Amino acid sequence: MTPLYLASGSPRRRELLTQIGVPFTTISASIDETPLADEPARAYVERLARGKALAGLAMLAATEAHAPLAVLGADTAVILDGQILGKPQDRAEAMTMLASLSGREHDVLTAVAITDGTRCESVCVASRVTFRSISPAEAHAYWDSGEPHDKAGSYAIQGLGAVFVQSLSGSYSAVVGLPLCETAALLERFGIPCWQRLQTR
Repeated sequence: MTPLYLASGSPRRRELLTQIGVPFTTISASIDETPLADEPARAYVERLARGKALAGLAMLAATEAHAPLAVLGADTAVILDGQILGKPQDRAEAMTMLASLSGREHDVLTAVAITDGTRCESVCVASRVTFRSISPAEAHAYWDSGEPHDKAGSYAIQGLGAVFVQSLSGSYSAVVGLPLCETAALLERFGIPCWQRLQTR
């Protein structure tokens, strides 16, 4: 069976892959995540997902020689009024993001890409999240929890930030960081089935 490598340092993505019973090895693949001029949000997240997968493959090329393998990369972005909200640089930026999301709908785009060296396939999943109103005191308390520091849009739906979420239309796992339905289908095309851990018991 083709071994899978996850080119991501995200603990959420590790948990999600483990949830569907797919064994993998984590590798670190850093790329420039700066958006290109006038780049649409969907193109941006898909480019980054593919870039991470290909960067991971390049890292493995020297050590794994020509052994069959697959590398998965993913990227998530919060989109409000057509603008990409990345990870906050500081408290002030997080306060601005949370205030702009307060009481409004926003989109979350997550792209996942897999490459085996001969092909690279990707998919992008869009979800819509509605926040209730967030008071400035809540926003500051949330920042002090430490959770928003490394999160796109300054919140984590799977953590303390869940209290802000009034409704969700789309894929919950995609908002967390990996669309499991679409990821499973993509893995299957590369000969990597889900539920492997069930089969080894």
